[in-house]
Amino acid sequence: MESEYDIVVVGSGTSGSTAAYMCREKGWRVAIIDSNPFGGTCALRGCDPKKVLIGFAEIIDSINNMEPNGVKAEGTVLEWKRMMQFKRSFTDMVPQNREKGFEKAGIDVFKGRAYFTGRNELTVGGKNLNARFFMIGAGAKPVPLKIPGAEYIKTSDYFLELDTLPERIVFVGGGYISFEFAHITRMAGAETIILHRSEHPLKKFDKDLVAGLLESMKEKGIDVRLNAPVVSVKKYNGYFIVEYTDRDSKKMVETDLVVHGAGRIPDISDMELDKANVECSDRGIKVNEFLQSVSNKRVYSAGDSADTPGMPLTPVASMEAWVASYNILNGNKIRPDYSGIPTVAFTLPPIASVGLNEAQALASGIEYELHSGDTSKWFTSRRVSLEHTGFKVLVDKKSEYVVGAHVFGYHADEIINIFALAIRNHIKASKLRNMVYSYPTASSDIGYMV
Repeated sequence: MESEYDIVVVGSGTSGSTAAYMCREKGWRVAIIDSNPFGGTCALRGCDPKKVLIGFAEIIDSINNMEPNGVKAEGTVLEWKRMMQFKRSFTDMVPQNREKGFEKAGIDVFKGRAYFTGRNELTVGGKNLNARFFMIGAGAKPVPLKIPGAEYIKTSDYFLELDTLPERIVFVGGGYISFEFAHITRMAGAETIILHRSEHPLKKFDKDLVAGLLESMKEKGIDVRLNAPVVSVKKYNGYFIVEYTDRDSKKMVETDLVVHGAGRIPDISDMELDKANVECSDRGIKVNEFLQSVSNKRVYSAGDSADTPGMPLTPVASMEAWVASYNILNGNKIRPDYSGIPTVAFTLPPIASVGLNEAQALASGIEYELHSGDTSKWFTSRRVSLEHTGFKVLVDKKSEYVVGAHVFGYHADEIINIFALAIRNHIKASKLRNMVYSYPTASSDIGYMV
């Protein structure tokens, strides 16, 4: 059975949904495919449910921080089952609502794994779909861990559906997932360990600020072990033994759950892209500056499945999808703008970054002025009893533009957006310095950071 479309979209997350609706609004015949529940990673298995759970952890962390200053909340605990029920109130209806939205818009919905059978044809669930264009927004999946016992390591998807929190948890890898989830589990009372293979976790963030975060995590009781690559996982008497190396010697830790936090790769390995002559790399589908496949002009890609300079973030996927969809509809005319895109790890407190770090600025030949400092004695940190906070801001000496900003502390996730606005719109540091901010707020600290 064959069907003809103007465009077939693979993936129903941010990038796929954007493309499907944009093309349908122009009267195109559109089909959308997903092998997972409709809605994508962010809404169902990533950003949104994670942030809901972080909200609970923030409460316990605040109580702990303020206890020396008069807060007595003895017996305050997180009830994991009820937390998950609340989390599901945000996620359970997403697939149904998303599917209904597609159908109401006149977008044909297909469920299953899709694979190409030719340059302009793919198959899903035994049905052949022909199209003038294809948009691949298939997202990402955990990178396979090639170690004995890898089958015992659970994904972040599994973690976010736990009905009961184990007493002991080990996270493999020192990226966003591990660091964010570790704060949730520790505040919920679980013994929490992160095993990271190298010396520097959270590599997208400033090393000095990450050092402050690590100190903060240590004080919270989160055990982060660096230069500790995992070599095997064994199941034994109802629990697991995680073996790792530490300075050439082998060590072991017992745990009730092992969670994968060691990175993700594009979820396109079984799409048989070679049959459509679609070239790809380890980072995803190779695309040109217009997000079009370099080897098949019918195919475009965005988000985690595309090999672009963009970070694997939902706002990037959304922006890229809009650009790709515009080019599909109107011809290749616009390019994605990756300047001033912030990234945040929602730790407690959060750590955030936008623009260049010091090494990147030097490599780019930018003569910059560095503004940096420990903000633990500032009002914003002291009033909520945060002992490890700080910032770095890089300002181009010639233009006076902010070229990079890095913040660790209270509301860093919001402060970074103002720096992103400044970088993206070439706002001079003096403008930020002389801005009249509402006070006392975390944002009012920006004037002292530049």
